[in-house]
Amino acid sequence: MNTTIGKKYFGNKAFYRKVFFIAFPIIIQTLMTNLVGLLDNVMVGRLGTDQMTGVSVVNQLFFVFYLLVFGGMSAAGIFSVQYFGQENHEGVRNTFRIKILFGLFTILLVTFIFLTMNHTLIHSFLHEGSQSGNINATFDYAKSYLFIILIGIPPIVISNAYSTTLKEGGETFIPMVASVSSVIIDLVFNYLLIFGKFGFPELGVSGAAIATGMSRYVEFFIVVIYTHMHKKKFPFIHRAYRSFKVPVSLVRNIVLKGSPILANEFLWSLGLTFQAQALSTRGLAAIGAININNTISNVFNIVFVTMGTTIAIIIGQLLGAEKLEEARDANRKLSVLSVLIAISTSIVLAILAPFFPHIYNTTGEIRHLASQFILVFALVTPFNAYTNAAYFTLRSGGKTIVTFLFDSCFIWVVNVPLSMILCHYTSLPIVTIFLIVNCSEACKAFIGGALIRKGIWMNTIIQ
Repeated sequence: MNTTIGKKYFGNKAFYRKVFFIAFPIIIQTLMTNLVGLLDNVMVGRLGTDQMTGVSVVNQLFFVFYLLVFGGMSAAGIFSVQYFGQENHEGVRNTFRIKILFGLFTILLVTFIFLTMNHTLIHSFLHEGSQSGNINATFDYAKSYLFIILIGIPPIVISNAYSTTLKEGGETFIPMVASVSSVIIDLVFNYLLIFGKFGFPELGVSGAAIATGMSRYVEFFIVVIYTHMHKKKFPFIHRAYRSFKVPVSLVRNIVLKGSPILANEFLWSLGLTFQAQALSTRGLAAIGAININNTISNVFNIVFVTMGTTIAIIIGQLLGAEKLEEARDANRKLSVLSVLIAISTSIVLAILAPFFPHIYNTTGEIRHLASQFILVFALVTPFNAYTNAAYFTLRSGGKTIVTFLFDSCFIWVVNVPLSMILCHYTSLPIVTIFLIVNCSEACKAFIGGALIRKGIWMNTIIQ
């Protein structure tokens, strides 16, 4: 009996070797990015509370942009990963062209929004209600950081089109190299430009923005140049720019299947932003504490979050090859692995919760709140891991309407109204509100489990 259960929920060495081969470079890439994000955050945090809060507000706004890009690339990606499973290079080439066109539109749209609406967007997060921080100073730091960070938008978008296509084909090493190189540049120049070391000017928050922009261009040049220099290895890039004509049927299918993904990523990230904005009404201390919590949580959640991309690649290729039962078996084992990883992560987060906030040069009020937020997040992390696995499983089978309802509709129907009602119409402590809102993830996990067990995701969406 135990052997039967073991075979059902756990893979053999060959299975985990394949998972490791795909996931490890993505984990390293994401780990390096988030570690530097942590170090950037700490370095800015050493400047003071206002600087840290200003940067965190801009990063919260940019989070919506990042998820918009991710959603657009993913919309085409659910097709390209199955084209890779069929070794259909022309199909991959067409999906890549669609990614580039979407990317160019996104660059223009997002730049226009941030240039014309920055005052309103930033001030929506700045409220009195705590003893920490100065609203005017925080706004000035946020605005100067935002204007400089805009230079990194074009390379982020275009390099994403390249790296996602490479990953969908199972090539995760080159994007990892590009990301690690970017991280090193970011880390070094953050140190030099924030604090004015080794003869460089001391630019503070502006220095952090300049370093981040430089790192984006490094990543862009590495992934683009390498791809075009190895056309035999990546046949889809051959003559990719000779024409941007793509089959109307493919565009229609991507719009039908992919629009819910794009809408989902945008609305989900926007929902989280509205949730953070509701919490910010309890004062600048809440924003500072959420920033510290998000920084450490992003680092420790890397492995199970990365498992989502791994699930999308493995399950998508199996579905493209019409190996449906093999896909079901792989999904079950990958989901179990994700949850076990998350449980380990939760334990480490809980241990670090009282200590991590003390590395910031901020107030005791913010440190205390941050410690409690981290404990809450540690509690719900296993549920987050399972919903993440369920989301990518449903998406890999083309069930994009279902993922839209499962993900973004849930946050807008449950999390956003709940956080706004609790923040505006109750006197509950901010930590209690944070706990109640995050515990809704448990309900979402049960819904995801029911959808996966029904097998509605087991589809081949390309011919």
